[in-house]
Amino acid sequence: MNIPSNLKYTKDDEWIRLEGEFGYIGITDYAQHELGDITFVDIDPDLVGETLEAEEEFGAVEAVKTTAELLMPVAGEVVEVNEALADEENAKLVNTDPYGEGWMLKIKVSDVAELDNLLDAAAYEEKIK
Repeated sequence: MNIPSNLKYTKDDEWIRLEGEFGYIGITDYAQHELGDITFVDIDPDLVGETLEAEEEFGAVEAVKTTAELLMPVAGEVVEVNEALADEENAKLVNTDPYGEGWMLKIKVSDVAELDNLLDAAAYEEKIK
């Protein structure tokens, strides 16, 4: 299982990668593996400009087996939605590249200190064992 050490993780299997004041958000390799083949990523592009709170739902991922809610790891203003994932053919990027091209949301983080409430790679690995 791929668990990059430069990311922070939620107990609900989302990740966030901080780049300056911005954070990229997606689901973990473990989550995509558990869900199975991703068939649709449902994130409203109208979220751009909205400020969402930590643990607030920002969309859903549909897979052959089930549907899973997507939850914000930290509070922030949505600055970009990865609209490429809205194309059913590209939804599989969540399976093949969950930490790269399969990112879902880019936010301007409201309070970087909130990242301290998340799991580091070692703690996340323990959680999924």
